[in-house]
Amino acid sequence: MPNTMKYEKILDALEELLKSRTIQTISVSDIARTAGIGKGSIYYYFPSKESILEALIERNYEKPLDTAKTLARQTSIPPFTRMAMLFQACRNSSSEFMNQENSEGIPVSTHQERSIIHQKYLNHLVTELKPELTEIIRQGIESGEIHFDQPAALAEIVLIVLAVKFDNTLIPTTQEETQATIRGLISLLEKGTGNPPGSLNFLMSFHDDTK
Repeated sequence: MPNTMKYEKILDALEELLKSRTIQTISVSDIARTAGIGKGSIYYYFPSKESILEALIERNYEKPLDTAKTLARQTSIPPFTRMAMLFQACRNSSSEFMNQENSEGIPVSTHQERSIIHQKYLNHLVTELKPELTEIIRQGIESGEIHFDQPAALAEIVLIVLAVKFDNTLIPTTQEETQATIRGLISLLEKGTGNPPGSLNFLMSFHDDTK
C-alpha cells in the first residue's frame, strides 16, 4: 500500500519549490531532494513531473469540488437548484484558485506558467464536475422537469462556459460582461430544457452572491 505521508511530502516539496521557481526549471531530482526522499521513490508514486503538478492542483482545489458533489447528490432537492449549487461550486473553486495563487497556494512567476496551471485547473474542474451535473440533468429528464436528449453534452457546455468565465484569466472580462454571459447561458438553458423564460433567473443569484 502506498505511503500516504511520503505521497504528501512529494506534493509539499513541489509546492515549496514553486514559491521561487517555475515548473519548467524544477526537476524530479529537485523534488526528491526537497522532499528528503530518493528519486526512485518519486516514480513509485508518480510517472512524471507533470503528474505531480496535476496531483498538487487536485489537492489544493478538492474541497469546493467535494462540497459540490455532496450537494449534487441530495436528490430531494429539485434538479435546477442542485445545478445552481454546482454553478456556485464553480465560482467558489475558481475563487479558491485565485486566492491561493495570489497568496500561499501554488504561486506562478510567468505568464506561460500561469497559463499551464490554469489549463490544468480548468480541466480538473470540468472533469470532476461533469459526471455530477450529467446525473442531475439525467434525473431531471426522467422526472419530466428537463427536456433534453444529451445530458452529458449539456453538462460539458455549461461547465466550460462557467469555468472560463468565473476563472476570468484566460479571457478577462468585466463583472458586467460576466453577468451578461451568465444571463445568456440561463436563457439557453431555459430554451434547451423546455422551461419558460425567466423561470431559471434564480440561478443568477448564485453568481451575484459570490462577488
